[in-house]
Amino acid sequence: MSADEAWSSAQVLGESLRGTGYLPDPGLSTVAWLAMRLHRPLLLEGEPGTGKTALAEALAQVTGAPLIRLQCYEGIDASQALYDWDVTRQVLHLRALEATRGDQRIDVEAAERSLFDERFLLARPVLAALRTSPSVLLVDEIDRADDEFEAFLLEVLSTYAVTIPELGTVTAAQPPIVVLTSNRTREVHDALKRRCLYHWVEHPGLVREIEIVRSRVPQVPQRLAEQVAAAAQRLRTIGLLKPPGVAESLDWARCLVELGAQELDTEVAATTLGAVLKYREDADRVRQDLARLLAG
Repeated sequence: MSADEAWSSAQVLGESLRGTGYLPDPGLSTVAWLAMRLHRPLLLEGEPGTGKTALAEALAQVTGAPLIRLQCYEGIDASQALYDWDVTRQVLHLRALEATRGDQRIDVEAAERSLFDERFLLARPVLAALRTSPSVLLVDEIDRADDEFEAFLLEVLSTYAVTIPELGTVTAAQPPIVVLTSNRTREVHDALKRRCLYHWVEHPGLVREIEIVRSRVPQVPQRLAEQVAAAAQRLRTIGLLKPPGVAESLDWARCLVELGAQELDTEVAATTLGAVLKYREDADRVRQDLARLLAG
């Protein structure tokens, strides 16, 4: 499916996403379609494992555009998102100039200009997305970045252009589809939220989670998919340090398939809890009451 076809309606986009194994609810497919139509970034917030990153991957798949990912972290700065210069190659270039010139005098200004040639430019994710048309830019976990980086990003997403002093301004021929995700470890500033369309991604209900498990792990038997989804839903209600997301449900189902399990009984569940729980305290707590949790 071309990007134009995927953009024809929110319903078509939703159906296309389902074809990739990503099952959005109508609200999410509608806001994603609007973001694409209006060239607005889409900010997705929600608990880890609810499918925020997977939406960007699915959008890249349905539009045939490359997915370019920027993973945010504390201390990330603009150069790590935009571009850098390959200093090692620049030094080698200077040495080559000196070697080929021999005793002749080097034109210093020309040599300096040649150091900032396109071939020495290292495009980082944001610049790569602006230069690749069309593309899907995933800005993952923006809530982990500092305020200064968020402000920088706000400017780029307002103009879809950046200026490289030595080369000039780079403007996207077609704005990338931008998906920002946040696990809400801190509040994203209002200025960035205003620039984006927004959607809170909830954990799916039981029926949809079963459908997701069956879609993404087609080898899993129907009964086992129902048990995994039901168990994950219950685990989210008992106040664990890290409740499982859909990603953990899928991992659990894949592990059970690898083991050849046909049913999620207490013995199998106890030996595979590591696929779905990531804290010792959570695992200890669940093991003490596993039979009741599986029985519902």
